[in-house]
Amino acid sequence: MTLLGALPTGVVRAYPRATEAVDTAGRVSVAELAAALAGPAGDRPRILQVGALGLYKRAHIPGAAYAGMASTADGLARLGRALAPIGRTAPVVVYCGCCPWAHCANVAPAFGLLRDRGYTAGRVLYLPSDFTTDWVDTGHPVAAGA
Repeated sequence: MTLLGALPTGVVRAYPRATEAVDTAGRVSVAELAAALAGPAGDRPRILQVGALGLYKRAHIPGAAYAGMASTADGLARLGRALAPIGRTAPVVVYCGCCPWAHCANVAPAFGLLRDRGYTAGRVLYLPSDFTTDWVDTGHPVAAGA
């Protein structure tokens, strides 16, 4: 099953790729996030998808909000607005999943914004292959639509 479509043209990479910008302390694994989502509602992280809108509409983590494609200026501004009502110490997880982690242009800028704005519990969902392979195909729940 493929959920990936073509990414919009004109995407400018303002930050290094994920492998260069997000250290292991800034990552959360699929298993860790799934466990957190199965826990008490008050302890669950806020989840923000920072990839292409088409990918989000086709399939996303239940409860995730679309926060803009973080590799673009408009996407980073939208992510900033999505973060504004969230407390700086609240757990927040951003993810993309459009492509292999090593090539993703969205998670590094999103993580950079989390750090720049002081979100101390902000992390990135580590999807080594892509959202389909690492989340959907491993049996985790998905939602569709906007």
